[in-house]
Amino acid sequence: MRFEFKECKQSDVNHLISEYVNKLSSPIDSFLEDHIIQSIFYSICDSSEVIGYYAIHHNQCLTQFYLDLPYYHVSQKIFNQVFEEHSVQSIMVPTCDELFLSLVLDHDYKIEKQAYFFQDNKMEIPKEKLYKNGEFKVAVQSDAKKIKEVCQDFIDELEDRIENKQIFTLMDGNILLGIGIAERSQLLKGYASIGMFTNELYRNKGIGRTMIHHLKEWCYDNHLNPICGCWYYNVHSKQTLESAGMVSKTRLLNVKVT
Repeated sequence: MRFEFKECKQSDVNHLISEYVNKLSSPIDSFLEDHIIQSIFYSICDSSEVIGYYAIHHNQCLTQFYLDLPYYHVSQKIFNQVFEEHSVQSIMVPTCDELFLSLVLDHDYKIEKQAYFFQDNKMEIPKEKLYKNGEFKVAVQSDAKKIKEVCQDFIDELEDRIENKQIFTLMDGNILLGIGIAERSQLLKGYASIGMFTNELYRNKGIGRTMIHHLKEWCYDNHLNPICGCWYYNVHSKQTLESAGMVSKTRLLNVKVT
């Protein structure tokens, strides 16, 4: 028995995406979310009934695989059929997605650790550990030049992000100490991915921790849950996030298909 796959719009399987999000044991950040949204979606059909979906990024990276619970008993068969019909070279799978992760682990693929995903432990940061100077505010277009000078190409589509009020600055007079970013999730209702960049001349002073503190406060003021991620091997970012009360129980894996 073979199942039918049909290319479709993301909106065609939005009800299944909502089910997928609700079944995750922890949220995913904007890095993976962007790859998912930029993927081509396919519905999985049993006769005329849609029973699941999957998504492939740039024709080579599998970013989603989801099935309705009654079809879990044939999940391995359907998963293998995806690889028969597509030239998948890699898989992005978060450890909070139990079915997807289990299906990947059924195979002897090479697994690389891509990123940590963090959530807030909601413990208060002692005031003495926060940077005392500087004004935290939403960036405006006139800040773009200084942001580019300090952050180089750290932020893509800077002007658009400023227009959408995603960028924040921490200024001490005319000195840009650092910037923050907050992106509302497009898949997870009530979540926002946050991140920061500290001016290289002012690092190791608690500015990164302070930026995350302010970004978390902004999220809660706007009824959003703050989440974030960092590259698995970026020790300094991990330490900064943890010092600001962010904790991780989820990893993003980059699996190489062999």
